[in-house]
Amino acid sequence: MRSNQPLRLSLPLALLACASAQADPAAPVRTILERHTLSGVPGKEVILGTAELPAGATIGWHTHRGEETGYVLRGSLVWRLSGQPDRLLKTGDHFINPMGSAHSVSTAADGEGALVISTWIVDADRPLAEPAAAPAEARP
Repeated sequence: MRSNQPLRLSLPLALLACASAQADPAAPVRTILERHTLSGVPGKEVILGTAELPAGATIGWHTHRGEETGYVLRGSLVWRLSGQPDRLLKTGDHFINPMGSAHSVSTAADGEGALVISTWIVDADRPLAEPAAAPAEARP
């Protein structure tokens, strides 16, 4: 299925962005730009989307049923991947989240927010993201 019209992600995915989206003015906004079946690979789809993170925003721990690759278009953020040290990403940096890896992202403490574009190659007919528990090394 191909769509040229941006689509907002569903409420369950939006709730991944913060503990209480209604009460938090720093809630990230995710927008799906393109979604279609991956040619020659049954059961897979390619999704292109953005995440706009205002200052103070966090997208909580979650996983994908496939690979995610992303690029920071503007701003800076802290990328967290289970089992890896936190990494500061700035405009022009990129990242990869391997299939099933728990990860989270927050705007940098001294930053004014960030805009990221990502491509996912994931299982079709499944939620794009699923909540995940914070790994032990990320818990206070």
